[in-house]
Parts: sequence; structure tokens; C-alpha cells
Amino acid sequence: MAELLGAHTTLRIGGPARRWVTARTEAELIAAVSEADAAGEPLLVLGGGSNLVVADEGFPGTVVQVATRGVAVDLEPGEDPTCGGVLVTVAAGEPWDELVSDAVERGWVGVEALSGIPGLVGATPIQNVGAYGQEVSQTIASVRVWDRTLQGVRTFANADCGFGYRHSRFKADRLDAWGGRHVVLSVTFQFRQGSLGAPVAYAELARTLGVEQGGRAPAGDVRRAVLGLRRGKGMVLDPDDHDTWSAGSFFTNPVVPAGQVPEGAPAWPQAGGLVKTSAAWLIEHAGFTKGHGSDRAALSGKHTLALTNRGGAGSADVLDLAREVRDGVEARFGIRLVNEPVLVGCEL
Repeated sequence: MAELLGAHTTLRIGGPARRWVTARTEAELIAAVSEADAAGEPLLVLGGGSNLVVADEGFPGTVVQVATRGVAVDLEPGEDPTCGGVLVTVAAGEPWDELVSDAVERGWVGVEALSGIPGLVGATPIQNVGAYGQEVSQTIASVRVWDRTLQGVRTFANADCGFGYRHSRFKADRLDAWGGRHVVLSVTFQFRQGSLGAPVAYAELARTLGVEQGGRAPAGDVRRAVLGLRRGKGMVLDPDDHDTWSAGSFFTNPVVPAGQVPEGAPAWPQAGGLVKTSAAWLIEHAGFTKGHGSDRAALSGKHTLALTNRGGAGSADVLDLAREVRDGVEARFGIRLVNEPVLVGCEL
């Protein structure tokens, strides 16, 4: 029986794959990708499935599930962890939140505010995953990839990754609508060490922790606070809570000229005189409330940025709702929202 992608995505949507390969080693991952490319067949490299909307018709090619594991630390056993930074190289198939939990336990600073994010480590540099004032680009030292065009392994230093807001060269260098030129093999992080987390840059998190914005708190406290905030917004996976059957935030926060930001909307200055504003604010003020939708697909009852599967949704249900929201915001404010999840076999 064909493997259903819906069983491997957090939206729980997606039809069968024509061919399925689980790659448990780096060599298996490279071999599976190379074989599909040599045959000229469609290829989908699948991580945690937390950033995908897959068509009900499924995928007409090879799906390679990344299941590589391994964490290597350059700190010797017994070495004083307060003496300086530490380089940690992590296989692409390691679960992201397990790494964050381990980092907090071991005094590795800089990812504690990224707690509770689903998916695998290999996906984080592609989107430059971020939340609550932190982005992975702040701690990534280098990214090691298989280059599908050059057919070889390459390593990109942070400065060569083209990181931006929810963006990187790995996202930009695409071979098709869902497949990148670069398949991430491992990510090396450079963490500072200590018991306090990084300066808290996000106002909501600072208020929750009872510190000034820019102040610091114990990393464990930051992790617990972030998990609490995310649970309150339905952003921590729970099989019994349909508000978490989503692809996370469905739309990115738009970056627009300052004069285009509606009065009263949040505004965060960006380079080049541009301003980032809140997609959630735009959605809510365009008239879309929490829970808006149908008994198949609806905005989360906890957060308007999440489009959720209420238990029986297909890809068409979710995309119809996404179009309604996108077009409603554009009609009200003249700002066109852009989807964050990758669309496989379907379009918005």
C-alpha cells in the first residue's frame, strides 16, 4: 500500500507517494536523492512535514524521508562549559525541539526562544526559522548540503547562506516549486554558553518573564515561557487538539513601505526604509475572527495565523480558506499576504 503523506504532515493532509524512501544515514540520503534526479523523476525531500500543504492527489514521484541522526560537540567531557563558545554539528534528521531542550540543559545559549517549533533541524536554515525575537541564523555557523546541480557536498558559512526574514539561499535556489537545489545534510551551530538566555527581544515574551525588553532570564525560564505562549496559541502539537493540526503560521508578516502600514498596526522598522507589520493584525482587522471557516478547515480558535484541519479537511478546503483570507486582507488594506508553507501539487 502506498504511503500517505497526510500521515507525515502536521496538517494531516496529503495523498499517496508513488515511491517512498526512508534515509537513515547521510549516504542513504544522498543516494536516494541522486537516484531520483538521475531518473528525472519528481523528488520531495521530507523532514517533519510541518511546513507543507500536499495535494490530496499525492505526489507523483519519490519522497525521501530524512531520518538521519547524530549530534557532535567539540567540547571535551569535563571541560568547563563557561570557558567559551561551543560548536555543535547536528544531522538534518534530528528533531528540532529535542535539540533546543538539550541546548537549554547543557547551557548552550541562543535557541531557547525557538522552543516548541515542530520539524527537523535540516529544515531550520531553509526558512531561517524564527520566533519570539530569535532566528536560527543568529547561531548557525555553517550548513552542509548535497548540491543536486553540481552533484557534490558543499559547506556554506553563515555569511554565504543569504539569510533574511524567513528566507535563505536554500529557499531561493529552487529546482521546482517544492524542491530545493540544496539538500541539507547537517547544520553546525556556534553557541555561547551560560545559564542565562540571550537578551529577550520580543515584548510579549519579556512581559511574560517579568524582564525589560533586552534583558535576560535563565534559559530554562525562557523555554518554559515560550512553550506556554505557544500552547496558548495552538502552536505546540497535540493530537487531541485540532487547533494544532496546522502548518504553523500560514502567512508571513508582510514587509512594506512605511506609508502602507495601516494606522494602529504593529510596525517594526526594516532595512531600506521598509516596515514589517503583523499578518495576524491584518487578518483580524479585515474581519476574520478566530474559528472562522467551516467544520472542515478553519482559522485556529487560538490564533488567526494558523489555518487548521478540523478533522476531515483536504488540501482544497485549506487553500479555499487561505484564498478567502488573503483576498480579504488585500481588499481591505491593499497588502497581499504570502503563504509560508510550501505547496506541493497545489497552488494558492
